[in-house]
Amino acid sequence: MFVSDGSSDGTWQLIHNLANEDPHYVGISQSRNRGHQNAVLAGLMESKDLCDITVSIDCDGQDDIDAIDDMVKQHQAGYAVVYGARSKRDTDTFFKRFTAESFYKLLNWMGVEAVFNHADYRLISSRVLQELAEFREVNLSLRGMIPLVGFPSTSVYYERHERIAGESHYPLPKMLGLAFDGITSLSIKPIRMIAGFGMIVTLISFACILWAIVQAILGHTVSGWASTICVICFFGGAILLALGVIGEYIGKSYLEAKARPRHIISERTYDGEG
Repeated sequence: MFVSDGSSDGTWQLIHNLANEDPHYVGISQSRNRGHQNAVLAGLMESKDLCDITVSIDCDGQDDIDAIDDMVKQHQAGYAVVYGARSKRDTDTFFKRFTAESFYKLLNWMGVEAVFNHADYRLISSRVLQELAEFREVNLSLRGMIPLVGFPSTSVYYERHERIAGESHYPLPKMLGLAFDGITSLSIKPIRMIAGFGMIVTLISFACILWAIVQAILGHTVSGWASTICVICFFGGAILLALGVIGEYIGKSYLEAKARPRHIISERTYDGEG
């Protein structure tokens, strides 16, 4: 099954041609581009009642399709979820390797259960997909959601190839955005960190007030413009940062309350009943 995420080139026509030539190919098209995670979810939800297992894989040719054989063997051994993870990153630049590995470490440090060096290449049984369908959130991060479903899981390791064509849609800014979405969608640790930081700052401020009172009583007070500006800038920045993180959670709660559809399928190459 191919998923066209509102593609504006000839992708959907190519999928149609494949479906007409060979009954093993089917495809669905979203009504507009809704993002990678929503596109993957659309394919999974479309497939959950039509198969025993699914294997999701990007079409850029980087993931080794031979790893599917090992995934199926692990599934037959009793695992409901099998993650495809990169065994090494020798083909990446130092900067790409450092940022990518930091991405997974940051997710786990922030309380998101993410499999190291795993993207969206994975085998999932139909039973797991049925349970995943009960997760109704609009803000998606499948890398963190699927481990939350539970069931026995393991990983298969493979070497990733260079892209067949096109360019990566996950440069550093988008990778940071993906990490931030994953953290704020699946963890409240940043809120707790803000609370802890606020408590520490409050204690320090209280100590500074006592110190200032003592100095005033002793007559040792010295007025200083630089120190005042430094304190104002520090606390102003800390407050704005805290408000920004809290606002991100409020914004996500706002989107969740709307309960908009996560994907809308506009066309299929089949009748939708298998």
